Amino acid sequence: MTPGIARRKTPIRTCVSCRMSSEKKNLVRIVRTADGDVRVDPSGKLPGRGAYLCGAKECTVRAIKTNKLGRALRCEVPERLRAELESLAEKNAMTAENRDMRAE
Repeated sequence: MTPGIARRKTPIRTCVSCRMSSEKKNLVRIVRTADGDVRVDPSGKLPGRGAYLCGAKECTVRAIKTNKLGRALRCEVPERLRAELESLAEKNAMTAENRDMRAE
C-alpha cells in the first residue's frame, strides 16, 4: 500500500433474515421513507429507515413470513412489496442457477 493514500472502507450490512454479513452492494435494501412509503432502494441511497436482505429466495420468504422485515422497518410491509421482493428473489435464484450451470 502506498503511504499517504487511504483506502475507503467498504460498508458491511447484515441480512435481517439470515443475519449473514456482506458488503452493502451485495444486499438488497428496502427503505421506509419519511412519508411512510416502503419500497426497494436499488441505489442504496434513499433517505429513511433501511433494512437489508441477502437476496436468497429462502431469506426473502422467511423475512416476510416471520415479519422480520416489518420489525426492522418498524411498519407493516405492503402486499405489493411482498410480491415485488418474491419476484426479485426468484430472478436472483434463476441468475445464480444459470451462473452455476456455466461454471460446470
